[in-house]
Amino acid sequence: MQTAHMLIALMGGLIPALFWLWFWLREDAPHPEPKALIAAAFLSGMAIVAIVLPLQRYALDRFTGSSLIFVWVTIEEILKYSAALVVVLWNKAVDEPIDAIIYMIAVALGFSAFENALFIFTPLHNGQVVESILTENFRFLGATLLHVLASGTVGAAMALSYYMKPEIRVLVATVGLIIAITLHALFNSFIMDSSNGETILTVFLFVWMGIIALLLVFEKVKQLERQHHTS
Repeated sequence: MQTAHMLIALMGGLIPALFWLWFWLREDAPHPEPKALIAAAFLSGMAIVAIVLPLQRYALDRFTGSSLIFVWVTIEEILKYSAALVVVLWNKAVDEPIDAIIYMIAVALGFSAFENALFIFTPLHNGQVVESILTENFRFLGATLLHVLASGTVGAAMALSYYMKPEIRVLVATVGLIIAITLHALFNSFIMDSSNGETILTVFLFVWMGIIALLLVFEKVKQLERQHHTS
């Protein structure tokens, strides 16, 4: 029975993440990335959960309150960014500004898939089927998109500085990472302090607005790329 619950939880984490991955890959449909690299990015995101969890347990024993939230999300965002750098962003196939956003999102969705599976497994294993379904829906609309927004912000910073000098690109990417950590920390803080559904809906609304802004950045990056090729 435990194995069945693990498989159900894993599918519950994978299916929504793969849906969002399909959605974002459509933004790069004219110049699709190699499927093997997309898969590598996604799987690397899943793999780093095994590194993130013990580090977060370590932080849990040493920090409290807002400090814990900040350290908690910093661990996640730095390791997602590191996974992208190590696994895919060095590859010669990453030859367009928009690629940085695509791969950062792929890593984020891999991370979210495994994280969501862990959140679904516990109530499912305890016989709380309804709670596990609600957890999946909650994370599909909130936490998963938050990971996309945070990592996508880093990718957007890299994309917008793609044609700049290397040292400026590093600086801009670092600023993007700081913004991602801040957004993630604010989301967690508000969710933990929320006492009613209306507050949670408001927090989700800001995440969805951030996703819309990220889509607009996609278009801006495409425009920059067209201008570069015609200049």
